[in-house]
Amino acid sequence: MLVSEGVLKWVIRFYPPLFFQRIWVVRFDKEFRGVEVKIKKSLLNKNYNNSIFGGTIFSAADPFYPVLFFHILKHRGYKLLAWSHSLAIRYRKPSTTDMHFKIKISDEEIEDCEGALNSTGKYKRTFLIEIYDENAILCVTVLSKIYIRNLSFSANADENVSF
Repeated sequence: MLVSEGVLKWVIRFYPPLFFQRIWVVRFDKEFRGVEVKIKKSLLNKNYNNSIFGGTIFSAADPFYPVLFFHILKHRGYKLLAWSHSLAIRYRKPSTTDMHFKIKISDEEIEDCEGALNSTGKYKRTFLIEIYDENAILCVTVLSKIYIRNLSFSANADENVSF
């Protein structure tokens, strides 16, 4: 389903697995080229050390690269599936404050993805997400590997659909 950046922001804000973990989309960039996310510390997501629970941080990093690529490519006419293939998380420092991160997708990354989707029908890539506390101290790094499948791809060149 195609939606605007504003509509998607509100849908994700109130998506229960993220809402109850206090994961808040601040904004999506125009044409889904990026997202800014805040993780609010609360009674619902703090651990016994008074820092944000690691599972909350992991959940915050999980969906956004696939969501961004899905919407960018869907608006370009692709029929596809996109999901997180794997995530590797490194907790560098506990955060006792709210946390935040930003993701940006470049033209080159989109071109690379489209090239792979049109030539092989799939795209895999790992992206780095850096998550900071309120004092701009790096607390967590996440390697997010995404997988995107072009559902219109056919190995026979005569049957390929041009986009």
